[in-house]
Amino acid sequence: MQFRNFKMVDYVVYGRGAFNQVDEIIAPHRKGDFPMIFFLDHFFEGKPLASRVPLRGKDKIIFVDVTYEPKTIQVDALAAELKATFGEVSGIIGIGGGSTLDLAKAVALMMKNPGSSADYQGWDLVQQAGVYKVGIPTLSGTGAEVSRTTVLTGPTRKLGMNSDFTPFDQIVLDPELTKDAPAYQRFYTGMDCYIHCIESLEGTFLNEFSKSYGEKALELCRKVFVEKNTWDDECDDQLMMASYAGGMSIAYSQVGVAHAVSYGLSYLLGTKHGIGNCIVMNHLEEYYPAGVKEFKHMVAKNNIDIPVDICANLSEAQFDAMINVSLGMKPLWENALGPNWESIMTREKLRALYNKL
Repeated sequence: MQFRNFKMVDYVVYGRGAFNQVDEIIAPHRKGDFPMIFFLDHFFEGKPLASRVPLRGKDKIIFVDVTYEPKTIQVDALAAELKATFGEVSGIIGIGGGSTLDLAKAVALMMKNPGSSADYQGWDLVQQAGVYKVGIPTLSGTGAEVSRTTVLTGPTRKLGMNSDFTPFDQIVLDPELTKDAPAYQRFYTGMDCYIHCIESLEGTFLNEFSKSYGEKALELCRKVFVEKNTWDDECDDQLMMASYAGGMSIAYSQVGVAHAVSYGLSYLLGTKHGIGNCIVMNHLEEYYPAGVKEFKHMVAKNNIDIPVDICANLSEAQFDAMINVSLGMKPLWENALGPNWESIMTREKLRALYNKL
């Protein structure tokens, strides 16, 4: 048997106020007068967090528009702009939700790898380490801070740059940064974590490593979204650790049906990842009956409206495009349904599932 020897984040700092240590943490990684580039979610433009970013010398804040999830064309444009302006950079620090973190990882890689980021969508295609990169989440749930992928929508598919060079060199987990997240966004992102756990714990790739992290993340999600009646600081602390543990759970296993189907939605319709997972999870009783029941309870308890009928007016060509993207996620389907998944999840069955959404 071949065991996976997977790369983890090199350094982790956790705690309220940890953001104040960023200047000290990145100082040893500065190279001459080459700048540190801070990718800050455009949500924070004009907000207090922007003024707390520790700029020195030629350092620059780039407010990144993550209204839609990262595209390869956006990654390539940012990398080209940085190379043209500075030649080289000391590092890239992503501050924001999963899309901002993925964007930071991808651009850091493209500072050192030739061609387009679309060339590296797949598994272990990246050949060289990128520049130094730091992830600082301001939303909890995606697990992007610990994953070995950076999910991108390219010309023909939505697929990550999955490689040992992708994980951050450093992450800063400061629950204070998630305090002012909008309730609906917090829920959708938190459900990404919950769904990670359900898919990992019920998948065919399950092992004790994944199980240990997945069970803890699931326990924390339940404390936040089932047991608590009002949001408090402890919820922010717990959900941030649930995100970390959920990301670690899938690092040595995989996600499943909800993610595989939502990739098609995101590719065609631009549906945000967390919302897409929720839209799909609403209809997966056949695959995760207990998880879907609990998910629907959390939706009702937290007064969240899940979008419906988003596929109502699509053409057959559009359905085919989504199906092609989804069926391309082979490791996800194999984890969910086993090695014979292709005989179970036929194009016709997947078409019927998309029709429900």
